[in-house]
Amino acid sequence: MNVALAEARLALETADVPVGALVVNGNGEVIGVGRNAREARQDPTAHAEVEAIRRAAEATGDWHLTDATLIVTLEPCVMCAGAILSARIPRVVFGAWDDKAGAAGSVYDVLRDRRLPHRVEVYAGVRAEECGRLLTDFFRGGDL
Repeated sequence: MNVALAEARLALETADVPVGALVVNGNGEVIGVGRNAREARQDPTAHAEVEAIRRAAEATGDWHLTDATLIVTLEPCVMCAGAILSARIPRVVFGAWDDKAGAAGSVYDVLRDRRLPHRVEVYAGVRAEECGRLLTDFFRGGDL
């Protein structure tokens, strides 16, 4: 989560919502990192999770990330949950819950929906207070 938090802080440099993510392989090696870059690139799909997944697929030369774990500072949204499922990522670890757009157990539970062909193990609330404080401060315009 340290790497994800560092990426989240880097997103602040471009006035992006501070969310960071990384993908690690089955050996625990980082194979992709990302941060929100919607403002930086004017790209609505440039969420931290999508960025990390893209880099992991590039690094491995395979979009099937079947032994990977995605670690992210904020609960994935519906779009990111779809990307996680498409990449066949079996595990997600996240920090803060997203009670407005979360798709890993709060508003929706796309990642564990039994109607879909792939389900994900979800580990929620890892360093939730720290991850959440970064977001709260950003939206309040507080000191970061």
